[in-house]
Amino acid sequence: MWNRRQICGMGTAALLSGCGKKKGTGLNAFAFVANSEGKALAAVDLSAFAVARHIPLGTSSSDEQPTAVIAPPQNPSVFALSPATASFHSVSVEHLKYQRALRLGQTALKMLPSVDGSAIFVLLRSPRKLLRIALDRFAVDWEMYLQADPVDFDLAPYHDGDLAAVSFTDGTVALVSVNRKHINRRLDLRSELGAIRFQSDGNALLVADKGRKSLHVFDSGTAKRVAELALAIRPDHLCFSSDGGQLFVTGEGADVVCVVYHYHTPYVAETVLAGRGPAAMAASQSPGYLFVANPSAGDVSIFNVRDRKMMAVVGVGAEPGYITVTPDSQYALVLNRKSGDMAVLRIGGIQRNKQKSAGLFTMIPVGSAPVSAAVRLV
Repeated sequence: MWNRRQICGMGTAALLSGCGKKKGTGLNAFAFVANSEGKALAAVDLSAFAVARHIPLGTSSSDEQPTAVIAPPQNPSVFALSPATASFHSVSVEHLKYQRALRLGQTALKMLPSVDGSAIFVLLRSPRKLLRIALDRFAVDWEMYLQADPVDFDLAPYHDGDLAAVSFTDGTVALVSVNRKHINRRLDLRSELGAIRFQSDGNALLVADKGRKSLHVFDSGTAKRVAELALAIRPDHLCFSSDGGQLFVTGEGADVVCVVYHYHTPYVAETVLAGRGPAAMAASQSPGYLFVANPSAGDVSIFNVRDRKMMAVVGVGAEPGYITVTPDSQYALVLNRKSGDMAVLRIGGIQRNKQKSAGLFTMIPVGSAPVSAAVRLV
């Protein structure tokens, strides 16, 4: 593995910018970055802030364009999903080598880890299925056919892994008992639905309604609607604060973030200006910051979650489209799809100002069209 002295000796501008920083420490972890056009994962060593290896998925002639990565704690592998081929890939963390793949169908949409971390659920568009992969056996051990084309799904925490919710293109939502392979409730909203999320305690379900530009809140147990909240934008992107108490919403219609309090009596608390074309978001724990990508402007707007005040605007690269925060909340990692690099923001270095360099630690070239990442401690 490269050490910092070897990396600084390489002489690339991106790496030298990181070596010049005295503050901030490396993290004994890898960030596994899905490069969709590169058809590979880039394993970024966060102790050295450099790419340790590019790991191709499948053969050079295959169309394995990964869009999502999951890195379960303590598991010897990380997992990637290629929606165009509905392929589920396994990569060794220790050896940084490709292991094997499962072909699940024709096209896939999304994957999520189970509540206990022993399995990964995958939502398929063709055939229309929700299925579960047991990681110890690397095999499908549960599947359920769906009544319409799915849009999104989520798993409820603190329900013993039994409760799931799926939204559909026909404007309905299904609440699913995983253990019984049974749909407990169907909700007919008769609108264009988008993302769907359980709140952190699993007691409420939040459904993004793109057609009405609103957010529906349902009781998970009774399936009764608690509220419908009108928004100033189309709810394209949803992000919870680290404590789950606030939901942030961005989307087409205005350059703002809508702040929603969804416990007790749900309401839209305020609407905050957030740069040009705000999109993907991520939240850190301590300090509590919200990072908002502005793809068209090539920067990230940073807010204090407590008072929703702007902390800084940081130039990060061309077309930032994905943000994740390291487990220790020391760094925010921003993937730039067009420029093919990862901006590393040192969270402790962010101060309330509008300097474009505030908190920017280093830039790391990672590959062609990076779209998703997962951090795995080693």
